[in-house]
Amino acid sequence: MGCGYNNIFAVCSLLLLALAANSQDSSLQFNVKDFGAVADGVTDSTQAFQAAWNAACAAEGKPGLAIPEGAYVVGPLMFKGPCKGFMVVQLRGQLLASTDLDAYSKNWIEFQYITGLLVSGGGRIDGRGASAWPHNDCPKQSHCRLLPMSLVFSFVTDATVSGISSVDSKFFHMNIFSSSNFALDLIKISAPGDSPNTDGIHIGDSTDIRITNSVIGTGDDCVSVGPGSVNVTISDVFCGPGHGISVGSLGKYPGEKDVVGLTVRNCTLTGTTNGLRIKTWQSAPSPSSASDFHFEDIVMNNVYNPIIIDQKYCPFPTCSQTVTSYSTPLVFAFSYLRFQQQLIF
Repeated sequence: MGCGYNNIFAVCSLLLLALAANSQDSSLQFNVKDFGAVADGVTDSTQAFQAAWNAACAAEGKPGLAIPEGAYVVGPLMFKGPCKGFMVVQLRGQLLASTDLDAYSKNWIEFQYITGLLVSGGGRIDGRGASAWPHNDCPKQSHCRLLPMSLVFSFVTDATVSGISSVDSKFFHMNIFSSSNFALDLIKISAPGDSPNTDGIHIGDSTDIRITNSVIGTGDDCVSVGPGSVNVTISDVFCGPGHGISVGSLGKYPGEKDVVGLTVRNCTLTGTTNGLRIKTWQSAPSPSSASDFHFEDIVMNNVYNPIIIDQKYCPFPTCSQTVTSYSTPLVFAFSYLRFQQQLIF
């Protein structure tokens, strides 16, 4: 795969953020172990992690949250700003999610209201979703209990997440919501191909989002782009297993914002159910549109449905077939697509 402008921009942004992290005073490092975290894979360290974040967020300068090597069991965490400085999270260890579903009111780890964030370090977050997947009935009914997403970024600006892994989320692995100028690079995401709703990265109501140089294999969309997404670039991503790279679904709820400016470039999809998919609901309650989409230099190996444009999307057994006056106009272009199907006798 070639390195385009967006890759260079993402790398430069990452280098600048790394320089900012390296220049910080070591006294501003807030180590979770100093707050009581135990890296034995058994002890609940939720309170220690929360206390370490709260202290780092309140510190002047360029504070860092340090998570050393080892396995830490943590329940729901809210890393909330605004913070006084540029926040650096060095994740070198492994975070293990609590398997007690009653412990979650919403998501597992969430960053909120932060300007200036770097998350890196080569560590891993393990959602331990296998015990939760049997409780997921969302694929069958619209009114269901949503399981916790593993990693959520809400109202976050000027951020880079690089070189971390996410495995076996209970629901979505990563969700980018109402955020801007956000780069995800060298991300590894994995879950079994039959795990329900384990989308790799979901984007909604966000602007200037870049996903580069990543490997994603899940039981749902590798990347999904939702309403209100503007200027999204997905490049040099390897996808599979999963449901491919999707836009939507769009037009399900009133007042949804348009999706404008999507580029998918230099990506390879292998063994996925779908390749490139756009899905909109037939009975949209209000008008919206999806435009300026470009799919370039895409390789598909053994993809069951290489390209799907579904404007009567409904994943449930029964759906209203009422056609309203609103539909979702689409404007898109495909170029340099390659398909390869292996015949098995």
